[in-house]
Amino acid sequence: MLAITSLLNPQNADRINSIIRSLETEFGLDDVQATPDPHITYQLAGVRKGAALRQVLRDVARNTRPFEAHTTGLGIFPGPNPVIYIPVLRSDALNQLHHRVRQATAPLCLRTDRFSGHDCWLPHISLALHDTTPELLGPVMQYLNQQTFDLKLNITNLAILRQEGDKFTAEKVFDFEGHKQEPVPALSVPENQAMPGCN
Repeated sequence: MLAITSLLNPQNADRINSIIRSLETEFGLDDVQATPDPHITYQLAGVRKGAALRQVLRDVARNTRPFEAHTTGLGIFPGPNPVIYIPVLRSDALNQLHHRVRQATAPLCLRTDRFSGHDCWLPHISLALHDTTPELLGPVMQYLNQQTFDLKLNITNLAILRQEGDKFTAEKVFDFEGHKQEPVPALSVPENQAMPGCN
């Protein structure tokens, strides 16, 4: 399975990695570091044609402008090994990007995860997973409660993460280029000249 994501910019990534390292120091939680690049995941997918996937994601990135997203609070996906995460607020820009990624990749996907559908998708940044336990939740959340998690994220890329052994690493990153597109020249009409059909 591949993960289709956006990597966080260096400033945001440093903040998240600092929190993750502190959880390792305080509680021995380090499994989340199997993915060393903090990110937002749009979709997990099994894909038959890697070159075709890279092309469609390159096309999406080429026509997407960088935009801001925001986080707030903390969240938990419950289970035997709960996931502790920072929720990313769904905005129009983030929803549109998620939709475009899923639409562009749909013909190439052999299978996808059930949580990447429009109604189920909950964008987030993971802080701890796999090596957590229900017993650790209370102390970990009490520790994290000493901080705030209101971040402004600059979403500037799409990235493919591929599993290599125990780690997920960035295979390819596509920077957004929509802001580089040439604007369409405005139609200039002299002040005293009426537009056709406007007489």
